[in-house]
Amino acid sequence: MTKRILVVCEKPSVARRIAKALDDNGAPESFSLSGVPYHASQRGKTTLIVVPVLGQMFSISKKGGKWVYPAFEFEWVPSYIVDKKMARTKYFMEVIQELSQGVEGFVSACDHDMEGSLIAYMVLHHVCGETTKMAKRMKYSTLTDRDINRAWDELSDSLDFPLIEAGRSRHEVDWLFGINLTRALTLAVKNTTGFYKVISVGRVQGPTLNFIKKRDVKIQSFVPTPFWIISADIRLGRKKFTLDHESSRLQNETRATEIIKQCKGKEGDLRKLEIDRIKIPTHPPFSLGDLQREAYKNFHYSPQTTLRAAERLYLRALISYPRTSSQRIPPSIDLRWILNGLNEQTRYVEFSSRLLGKYFLSPLQGKKDDPAHPAIYPTGKKPGRMKTVDGRVYDLICRRFMASLEDPAVREVTRATINVNGHIFFLKGSRLVERGWVLVYEPFFRAKGVVLPALKIGQKIQIRTIESPRRFTRPPQRLNSGSLLTLMERKGLGTKVTRSDIISTMFKRGYISGREIRLTDLGFTVVDSLERIIPEILSVEMTRKLEDNIEEIRAGETNAMAVVEEAIRVLEPALLKFKQNEASIGTEITKTIIRPTIKGKTLGVCPVCKRGEIRIIVSKTTGKRFAGCTNHFKGGCDTSYPLPQKGTIQAVGRNCTVCGALLIRVIRYYKRPWDLCINFDCPSKRKRS
Repeated sequence: MTKRILVVCEKPSVARRIAKALDDNGAPESFSLSGVPYHASQRGKTTLIVVPVLGQMFSISKKGGKWVYPAFEFEWVPSYIVDKKMARTKYFMEVIQELSQGVEGFVSACDHDMEGSLIAYMVLHHVCGETTKMAKRMKYSTLTDRDINRAWDELSDSLDFPLIEAGRSRHEVDWLFGINLTRALTLAVKNTTGFYKVISVGRVQGPTLNFIKKRDVKIQSFVPTPFWIISADIRLGRKKFTLDHESSRLQNETRATEIIKQCKGKEGDLRKLEIDRIKIPTHPPFSLGDLQREAYKNFHYSPQTTLRAAERLYLRALISYPRTSSQRIPPSIDLRWILNGLNEQTRYVEFSSRLLGKYFLSPLQGKKDDPAHPAIYPTGKKPGRMKTVDGRVYDLICRRFMASLEDPAVREVTRATINVNGHIFFLKGSRLVERGWVLVYEPFFRAKGVVLPALKIGQKIQIRTIESPRRFTRPPQRLNSGSLLTLMERKGLGTKVTRSDIISTMFKRGYISGREIRLTDLGFTVVDSLERIIPEILSVEMTRKLEDNIEEIRAGETNAMAVVEEAIRVLEPALLKFKQNEASIGTEITKTIIRPTIKGKTLGVCPVCKRGEIRIIVSKTTGKRFAGCTNHFKGGCDTSYPLPQKGTIQAVGRNCTVCGALLIRVIRYYKRPWDLCINFDCPSKRKRS
């Protein structure tokens, strides 16, 4: 009799690929029930029923229906109950439950991390009927046929319960912080002013916003101080070079002027010549954070954009699992197999064939490791057509992988010491004398330094021009998505998976803005209120401690209940203090919400009464917008204008030269912005018609 095993996968595309790889003939039968796809693979005398889920199909819900805080009572329920967008998961649960009837075994084939392990556990436990104790675990890092078959042959006898408990605890701790802080902030506004707007902050978001706030305050309070630098221009052959004075910064302008007078038009004497060779080691393969930073540096891709591109490449079996913090590739990875695959791709053949000619291959191993997955590497499978973003990220990964197998580069650094009328100047240059790994990684390698011609001691050098420009000290640099990601990683905020989502969420909620990140008024007020009243919620140490506790669950060193209780212990007194200051917090936040709304609706000063403002108003009767003077409500001015009903309307900041009314700009999707006079009867419009 044929044995039947149910294999649970994380996504439909993954289920399809696994079913094909595990089928003896590579041609599994495919079915659809209630819109849910699943596959039947024949492997020897065993039939594998391979079925996908739709991400996390169970969510946390508060017990009791009132929208209040504190909220510490919760339960896990099907996601479609708490989120209408997850309605389709109900059909997946029903189909999985039906398919689980009469099977002899269960296998979790979801991603091998906290989230993937928890997803499979919840389905097996709640949908398939307490089957977790008899389930096995399939662990793979790529979706190639080779890796999938190896993972099947090496099935673990049980689920990874410590990883499951850690994943569940992280969800519960994040939910406790998220729902309580969100309700506290939202109700502070609503109970104080009656204005309703959901204002949300999470466990990691708060400390991250606080970092941005501190950086903003440092920049705004920075007082620049002047200094002077001295640089001299010379010519060697036909090329121009710059000499730097031994004092890189002079605090006294008088001293700088004296040096200029003493050196102007003089001849220098090359007294000393130092030439050193420095090895530049290659880089280890990418972790997810490394990849996101490099993609931002080279392409200005946000961390989330890079992660999504990497996930698409993974689902096409082009790279290994991207959600990893490892910079190491274990000996079990067949490096020559991968290089042979890359050798089939024209743009990599020069580098891969060079590496294949080596007797011994060993990648540079980084310091960071991940017990679940190795560093990101290409599988060697030849890609077809790709989106531009996917192609660029794929190229980064392939070149970084090959660069990690290459020899160090060698840079020759030259420093010439030149005496000009008793003053010491330096001429500096450098060049690569051995390209090593740079040969592979050249598109993403920024060479620094100037290549100097041959020099010799005693050589006379004529100063052509010399100057002492005034400079000012600069404030700290603003954070961008890449440097913020680095900061979060260094401080232990969030995980390799959640950091990019947290940054994206802060942009969406209007707390930060710009490529060079600035805190908005709303973001500043929210984080400032929390810092004044409950600073412990913004503590990096508290957040990191909870993160460490979750890792201890993963390692089997503590239990999940203790970590959740610790989160409640931190939140309970903080929320009590918040409630006592609810009115003042609500008033401040409301001001920052309303201020930009009014500003965005104001078009300018009324040209008729000169006292009111012309604002965009929506008629309660017709629902159409028009512009009217604010003095109308005081009975002082009846000026009003019809407005175009489509597009975004902005103030231009000028008045019409024909009739004196305000000019407005109309912006419509995929059309050139259009400036026009707001006055419908303006003579300029009749002239055009």
